[in-house]
Amino acid sequence: MRLLITGSDGFVAGSIIAQANGTWEIHGIGRSENPTRVTGVFYHTLDLLDEEGLTGLFNEIRPDAVIHTAAMANIDVCQVNQEQAERVNVGITKTIARLCAEQKVKMVFCSTDTVFDGIKGDYTESDAPHAVNFYALTKIKAEQIVLSSSPVNVVARLALVMGLPVIGQGNSFLADTIAKLKKGVLIPFPANEIRTPVDVITLGSALIELAGNHFGGIIHLSGSTKINRYEMALEIATTLGYPTELIFRANSNAMPGRAPRANDASMDNSLAKQILKTPMRTLSEGLNLTLNFKK
Repeated sequence: MRLLITGSDGFVAGSIIAQANGTWEIHGIGRSENPTRVTGVFYHTLDLLDEEGLTGLFNEIRPDAVIHTAAMANIDVCQVNQEQAERVNVGITKTIARLCAEQKVKMVFCSTDTVFDGIKGDYTESDAPHAVNFYALTKIKAEQIVLSSSPVNVVARLALVMGLPVIGQGNSFLADTIAKLKKGVLIPFPANEIRTPVDVITLGSALIELAGNHFGGIIHLSGSTKINRYEMALEIATTLGYPTELIFRANSNAMPGRAPRANDASMDNSLAKQILKTPMRTLSEGLNLTLNFKK
């Protein structure tokens, strides 16, 4: 079975590749000319905005499933570069969804908990999304494309992803936090943002399952601990033995020059617990797993 992963040099993709290698024939598409290579994985360098090139590569690989992790994910960058964000987050998804539909290939699309406005919290899959920033709007549009393209497709809404990069560098807030704590740097964390963080190892395993099982539709991949980001950072610092005085309380919606953030984007993971073999872990369990994961 061939698995195609977009954004193959990214944080989430690294976890997928490490855990799926040996059970799938993995093909990764990334923009890096020199990705961190893993034995047995086929790497392809391509700008996903090149629709003709993507179509040709897709027809050459002929995957059995696609996990689409690639995105323009910086909320503030998306807010000020809306045309580019639309092309990447919506346009590329539309192309991949079309190719998957034409060849009857299952597509697993990585969305986000920030599609919700943060007013209610504890969101279920049946709750209607409502964007508070442009990044979220592009993800909502992309979700609709994926779901309307095929009933076998999956929209996986990812909670805040916590963990250390498994392959390469990735974009890990935990790695960045640890580096700053080691230097004794004061770090702001927003107390207004309530999330249900999921560790990157659990997430990779769940996405692999979804690529290979019969589930289609929306699913929330989130951890089993509901916590604000300030309290989460305090727990991380305590677990790792760093002084909690280095963590200070902030309000992300009071910071100038930033796009609006949802205050309570916590998600209910009951469906994931019901249909997946991969357990949805607590914050402490997930932190322990990612700190001790062996490839």
